[in-house]
Amino acid sequence: MPPDSLPPAELRQAALHWLAECDVAHKAAGVRGLAQAWAAGEIGLDAGAALDAAPVIPGHPARPELVSPLSVKRRAMNTPEGRAAMIHALVHIEFNAINLALDALWRFPDMPRAYYADWLQVADEEVLHFTLLAAHLQALGFVYGDFTGHSGLWDMAVRTQHDVLERMALLPRTMEARGLDVTPGTRAKLLQAGDSAVGPILDIVLRDEIGHVATGNRWFNYLCGQRGLEPTATYAALVEKYNAVPRRGPFNLEARRAAGFNEQELAELGSGRLG
Repeated sequence: MPPDSLPPAELRQAALHWLAECDVAHKAAGVRGLAQAWAAGEIGLDAGAALDAAPVIPGHPARPELVSPLSVKRRAMNTPEGRAAMIHALVHIEFNAINLALDALWRFPDMPRAYYADWLQVADEEVLHFTLLAAHLQALGFVYGDFTGHSGLWDMAVRTQHDVLERMALLPRTMEARGLDVTPGTRAKLLQAGDSAVGPILDIVLRDEIGHVATGNRWFNYLCGQRGLEPTATYAALVEKYNAVPRRGPFNLEARRAAGFNEQELAELGSGRLG
């Protein structure tokens, strides 16, 4: 990498740099390197800096083609291509999750140092998930970009870019928490279809995603406390405001408890009052 293209030596600026990166391999390696530099104390943090998102974000490769969520083709799981399409969808989710963590890291100033450390850890773990699933997809004879994808997760990031509290509520606590519910079923379907190698990968993904949703819960509750807001009522109002994706069961209550949801929230999930 030429000297003039080196990423900045400040955490939030570096996160923005890698968010804007379009090359998938460079983005993944850059995030891992950033996490290592932070752990080694080689990079600083300016939590109060006003950063300019001048680059086009998020950086995205030319493929996959992005289409409406309703236009993503469903393929039968009893065919090799159908199983590969499912794995590709998971790879795409993890790629978007890298970008979402980087965006949470750079975009919102004046948060505690632990907030930025948390979202850097999330970004690093999303890179691991992406790498494992992309390698598995390649073992099936396909690569990331061979199927279409959609930008539903990033669309919610755009809608909540003005307020870190709303971002924590609508992405980790809502859209990413839905992954806790659906991952066990996806794992079971793939194993039943004969893809035994994906099981251990999705076990890692689920384990880490519990932690990621817990991170969102922790900072949502922190922000509610800072603003004098009652968390459960505030969350319900935000779900209604954003017309968040309806949450139908089954719900992975064990994983949601581990991620920090309280019993009142879990009861309201089942009642339908929160979606």
